[in-house]
Amino acid sequence: MREKVLLICEECLSRNYTTTIKKEGGKNLQIKKYCQRCNKVTLHKISK
Repeated sequence: MREKVLLICEECLSRNYTTTIKKEGGKNLQIKKYCQRCNKVTLHKISK
């Protein structure tokens, strides 16, 4: 099974992206993605 999660920007704390991860693992997902609010590529983590 997969679950939907929200990715949150580290700098401005805006929730920009949704993605799916496996339920067993992947709780510490960190991806560098473009943030429209910051206008640059920043680290995004799973929001709680």
